[in-house]
Amino acid sequence: MSALQIDNVSRFFRASAGGDMTPALRKVSFGIDRGEVVTLIGESGSGKTTLGKIILRLIPASSGTVTFEGQDISAFKGAALREYYRHVQGVFQDPFSSYNPVYKAERVFELLRSVYFPHTGQPTWQDKIESALAAVALNPGDVLGKYPHQLSGGQQQRLLIARALLLDVRLLVADEIISMLDASTRVDILNLLISLKQSGLAILFITHDLSLGNYVSDRTIILRHGAIVEMGDTVKVFGNPRHPYTRNLLTAVPELHKKWQPPADGARSRPTDAAGTGHAAVPATAVDPPRLTEYEENHLVAEEAA
Repeated sequence: MSALQIDNVSRFFRASAGGDMTPALRKVSFGIDRGEVVTLIGESGSGKTTLGKIILRLIPASSGTVTFEGQDISAFKGAALREYYRHVQGVFQDPFSSYNPVYKAERVFELLRSVYFPHTGQPTWQDKIESALAAVALNPGDVLGKYPHQLSGGQQQRLLIARALLLDVRLLVADEIISMLDASTRVDILNLLISLKQSGLAILFITHDLSLGNYVSDRTIILRHGAIVEMGDTVKVFGNPRHPYTRNLLTAVPELHKKWQPPADGARSRPTDAAGTGHAAVPATAVDPPRLTEYEENHLVAEEAA
């Protein structure tokens, strides 16, 4: 049984008062196992963050189910929802917005203590914090007792991951967590995620950066217009992309050993959608996703552009 299972999840929103309902997600289905990193890749507006918010119960799904360890998360209320958050946590793109600048950084730990560890004594609590900081390669003396503005972006993100580790976290939703960090810090955070995976943590890694997804993930899911167009083992999706959208995304990744060259005449003559992907745009009201077929073992591809 997967740690998390998503079955036919859709989410609709109304763009304007009295307007039509527009799908942000269209019958998305996949699972995440313990000790696995699944990367969700797509351009802005593809539905990545919407799905992350549904998993974290920040917004509801319009239809479909999300089950965690066999239980439908939509049924969780009160103590059951609190227990869910003991096991499922999210870390987001902008670490700076997660801190109140008038309080020292470790207040993010104290807020957890009041809810989940109200009877834990100070010495035991301090040991738990130091263990969580050690897991994310932070020295307590470098971060505790400081205000958020005194910490780097990488230190702030590590603190937030340590906060999640204070709980019995089994699934981490990492939504663009390194997009605001410098290159050297990005690698440190990615290596941290890999080490957490090896300890049994399930991770949904949400990104628009294909190179990062390739580096960190076991399986890759490509989203376009709220629907899955390709998914499978990362080595197969990246090494043998079958859907035209996946191929165009991979083609758009700059190569380190090459300099930019202007496109040849006619290279942009294909009809493009709003994202410039070379496909006709999908109607805003389209609900049914394309049918996925198995191209090879652990590699599914949409039969038509989505």
